[in-house]
Amino acid sequence: MEGKIHSFFAGGTVDGPGIRFVIFLKGCPLRCLYCHNPDTWTQDGAEIHSVDSVVSQALKYRGYFENGGGVTVTGGEPLVQIDFVIELFKKLKEYNIHTALDTSGIIFDKDNQELLKKFDELIKYTDLVLLDIKHIDEKEHIKLTGKSNKNILDFARYLSNNNKDIWIRHVLVPGITLNDEFLAKTKEFIDSLKTVKKIEVLPYHTMGIVKYQNLGIEYRLKDTLPPTKEEVRHAKYLLGVIKDVA
Repeated sequence: MEGKIHSFFAGGTVDGPGIRFVIFLKGCPLRCLYCHNPDTWTQDGAEIHSVDSVVSQALKYRGYFENGGGVTVTGGEPLVQIDFVIELFKKLKEYNIHTALDTSGIIFDKDNQELLKKFDELIKYTDLVLLDIKHIDEKEHIKLTGKSNKNILDFARYLSNNNKDIWIRHVLVPGITLNDEFLAKTKEFIDSLKTVKKIEVLPYHTMGIVKYQNLGIEYRLKDTLPPTKEEVRHAKYLLGVIKDVA
């Protein structure tokens, strides 16, 4: 089994608990307006690695991440390569390594029985899912990403129903997700899930603009400023991350 890899990063501290060895896979069906990794959208130029090759890379850094850390697979959208991720996580669990999956869940389809079997297999070897809820409103989600959010919300429910730990990630973008009504609806949805262990509010930033310039892609949020500290705190309050805004 081979995977199409963008890059590796040893020493990640924001991609799950502890220190992480992070694997970036290539390919994503979404085109999020704020995406800071447009170089992972297609699989062009990918490095081809076998599962054993990737595990060997991770094991080099085991001394750094084995106490409370582990391996995180992200992208792009890693589940574009779900078969590879299943085999990779299965192999990592042979070494008792903590596995985390950073995904939007966009390829999930509760009506596709063949695909559902793959998800059932995947979660056997997945300790934590970092689930990126892009936008709670379907119409706004389509404007933001080009796709409906139906599969993403279904995937969240699937994880909850299967007692799989979830960290929710939500990017706060002025004029898009920075909206009291949408934040309240997001909180309502999160409260309907029983396995959410953490909610992360990620302030929008513009650090990826140079990648768009290098790729010759228009960056459509160039006039959008990052949220203020007060706005971030207000959003965290509405999502229940903090108890007050003082």
